[in-house]
Amino acid sequence: MSGGYYVADHQVHDLTPEDVAKGMAEGRYLLVDVREPNEVAVEAYPGGVVVPLQSFDPAAIPDPKGKQVVFACRSGKRSVTASLAAQAAGLPYDKHLAGGIIGWKAAGLQTKAGG
Repeated sequence: MSGGYYVADHQVHDLTPEDVAKGMAEGRYLLVDVREPNEVAVEAYPGGVVVPLQSFDPAAIPDPKGKQVVFACRSGKRSVTASLAAQAAGLPYDKHLAGGIIGWKAAGLQTKAGG
């Protein structure tokens, strides 16, 4: 993984859309979409769970049941914020989808209408 963001003791690792899609298909990743409900209503990640950043509470993230949590948003900025907030709350969630849903679609991956 070449990219990443660092704040204090926390870091966020970039994952490509292909990495995330493959990990979700294999049951290794739980995608947590931190976009707002109005955004998700237009277009959503298949298989993602929504925990909006605006009212973000790391405790609202469902139990990943052994999967690694990967945060996602529209372009890859809010997902970094969410990951850092989760880490600050003591959770080991240090991965995000670089490029967000824009990158996801650019990679030819499918979205679903309305979350």
